[in-house]
Amino acid sequence: MEFPDLGKHCSEKTCNQLDFLPLKCDACKQDFCKDHFTSAAHKCPFAFKKDVHVPLCPLCNSPIPVRRGELPDRVVGEHMDQRCQYAPGKGKAKIFTYHCSKEGCKKKEMLPVTCDQCQRNFCIQHRHPLDHGCKPRSHPGGRAGWKTRR
Repeated sequence: MEFPDLGKHCSEKTCNQLDFLPLKCDACKQDFCKDHFTSAAHKCPFAFKKDVHVPLCPLCNSPIPVRRGELPDRVVGEHMDQRCQYAPGKGKAKIFTYHCSKEGCKKKEMLPVTCDQCQRNFCIQHRHPLDHGCKPRSHPGGRAGWKTRR
């Protein structure tokens, strides 16, 4: 004996399974089967309402408070445009600080790219020993035990 009025169909478009004990998503308020009731399983467009993670600004790495119902992307974007202390154009933070040691090159990098042979810093284009005309130091091995001349 079937009960066509008992239960509800899963709201996931690819599933539509009749479930006698459907679960309701607390973000979008739709009914789902046991396989699709999580926000990730049905790609809930309102999952950000239940997300309790505090977003961080990618420039200054500070937490950005987001009120319920607000889109985190929009709030972080507004912070970056208006209130971020490291926003481009404000000149407080230098991101590209590692200068290339190749003669005539004026490129800068965010991270140091040090040559294993000559221990100097180079840009991505000149990072290989053949690209910067590397002249290895005469001391074999590492730099440990070297006496620096002053």
